[in-house]
Amino acid sequence: MSDNKTVLIVDDEQDIVETLRFMLEAEGITCLTAHDGEEALNKAKNEKPDLIILDVMLPKINGYKVSRLLKFDKKYKDIPILMVTARSQEEDKVIGQDTGADEYITKPFDLDNVINMVKKYLSLQ
Repeated sequence: MSDNKTVLIVDDEQDIVETLRFMLEAEGITCLTAHDGEEALNKAKNEKPDLIILDVMLPKINGYKVSRLLKFDKKYKDIPILMVTARSQEEDKVIGQDTGADEYITKPFDLDNVINMVKKYLSLQ
């Protein structure tokens, strides 16, 4: 079994998905992508990624609900979730933490910070 790590990137903004994927693949990380909450949930359950970068404002099922559904399921609760959102209000961060998100990143984010955070969670540093 390879020690190649897999990250699921979930965002309805194509350019954000592509930028993150490009940066992570340059680090040797395999990337899966999803553009709505339903697709994210299905991919998370079928592919069991090592980490999920999850946008909050998503079509079909929002990121909070996706996070909650995964974090309260024994099979998936150990997958770190980095929640990304344009909403930076304190109560949004609290909701993010309540849904089990491991980190809360506000847009616009610093790409290097996000990549370093991913590497920290995947123990690649």
